[in-house]
Amino acid sequence: VQLVESGGGLVQAGGSLRLSCATSGRTFDNYIMGWFRLAPGKEREFVAVISWRPSRDTIYQDSVKGRFTISRDNSKNMIYLQMNNLEPEDTAVYFCAAGGDWRGRLETTAGAYDYWGQGTQVTVSS
Repeated sequence: VQLVESGGGLVQAGGSLRLSCATSGRTFDNYIMGWFRLAPGKEREFVAVISWRPSRDTIYQDSVKGRFTISRDNSKNMIYLQMNNLEPEDTAVYFCAAGGDWRGRLETTAGAYDYWGQGTQVTVSS
């Protein structure tokens, strides 16, 4: 089972990046998929999550609402995080994660996720 992130890089404040997460090894069609990030000196924090259900319900961390958009394409085994109007505070390693929908709700805590990628670095300069 693999989750592989890509699309990170260096961008100026106000710029945009699109992160991708490719999954393989099993189907994640009925898994909730999330993005987390880890900044220097901080704990890992939730960024966004998307449901596997047709409604594609989402939850975002307050600081990224209106700037980030999570999406998924099960036919391609891909999850995306479109990040617009980036701020220096968004600098972090970003991880995608897959969690079973055991409780029938979207999860914002890392412990609810079973599979993790290796992360991709996003650096936003001021």
